[in-house]
Amino acid sequence: MRVFISAGEPSGDHHAALLVRAIHARRPDAECAGLGGPQMAAAGCTLVADLTRLAVMWFLRAFTNIHRFVDLARRAERSFIDARPDVCVLVDFPGFHWWLAWRAKRHGIPVVYYCPPQVWAWASWRIGKMRRLVDHVLSALPFEHDWFTSHGLRSTLVGHPFFDDCDAAVTPRQDGGRDPDPLVLLLPGSRGQEIDSVLGTLVRAAAEIHRRVPRARFAIGALHERHAQRLADLLRSSNGPAGPAIEIHAGRTRSLIHEASAAIACSGSVSLELLTARVPTVIVYRVSGLAYVVQSFLRRARFITLVNLLAVPAPIGPVQRRWWPPRRVAAADPEAVYPEYLTVQDPALPVAAHVGAWLEDPTARERVVARLDTLARDVARPGSAARAAAAVLAIAARRTVSSPSVPERQAA
Repeated sequence: MRVFISAGEPSGDHHAALLVRAIHARRPDAECAGLGGPQMAAAGCTLVADLTRLAVMWFLRAFTNIHRFVDLARRAERSFIDARPDVCVLVDFPGFHWWLAWRAKRHGIPVVYYCPPQVWAWASWRIGKMRRLVDHVLSALPFEHDWFTSHGLRSTLVGHPFFDDCDAAVTPRQDGGRDPDPLVLLLPGSRGQEIDSVLGTLVRAAAEIHRRVPRARFAIGALHERHAQRLADLLRSSNGPAGPAIEIHAGRTRSLIHEASAAIACSGSVSLELLTARVPTVIVYRVSGLAYVVQSFLRRARFITLVNLLAVPAPIGPVQRRWWPPRRVAAADPEAVYPEYLTVQDPALPVAAHVGAWLEDPTARERVVARLDTLARDVARPGSAARAAAAVLAIAARRTVSSPSVPERQAA
């Protein structure tokens, strides 16, 4: 049995690696090949090419790399022709993966999407494209599964892969976060654009927190040494002489999450890891004025943070559209578990106010932790990769997928 797997970002590489291991656990003779990164290779997947080096955001940067994506798509299609995989599994990274899905379909290979694109949040008009190109969706979130099935897609709820190793790697603190020298973890994201847009805000927020809570310590979690070096270079130019000392640690994000009393993070799947550790967190995502206006017309999700979307009963619906960006930073929605700021202006002061309150008032912090604990007990269940592997192997065995009469739903 041959399985082609493609993942285009470090987080997708992680999810795909878990899936490769789960497939081999069920079928040791299964051959896994595809596009991905070092984690997939370490898990036993033969790489056609490293796609994770091309993780980009926004149209212009994707356009300037289009020749590389075209070459990768051709190499993947050559693998489809030569190896004839029984199934093609795509992990996130929708822009490129639409091309790949089209090529797989024209060669008669069933397409499965694991951690599917969040079209329910940003681009609901793409559901027609998904129905044409995707045979089966392995949904990570309960409301996501319900949305896909209601729009005519075959979906199985497998849960989010970030919860698969949370029991071993990230567990709630036993001291309730009452550290005499509390650690504030700064997570500026892994993409270059994310770092450029939010690192200054995180540094300025850290300075304000340090002014309020002088005993606080600060650390940045970096993906790897190259990532850490870039952060160190930027930090030297942005952290003034009066700013607090900020340590940078490569490859230690999960252990830092376990040690942290609070965090400030760029929006992303890391919020789920922070949830499993019950770390009170403020989410920051800064965009240009044009991007803010555009997203207000496209976005249908109430929040940009997965934890907040999981915490409210109606996460998908109409959002206020704007013809121009707001002139000041809006207050965070009080119903959000994690205060979040999708903003054009610098939200360093309100961000610091949240974190300072948690560090100065144990009762305020404990209220957030209690909400996180209730939510985590409902949704943070491991086993996503094992359930996904079972579905992928079943689809590969059938070779083709027929339209279901009743949508599948498995407990996450």
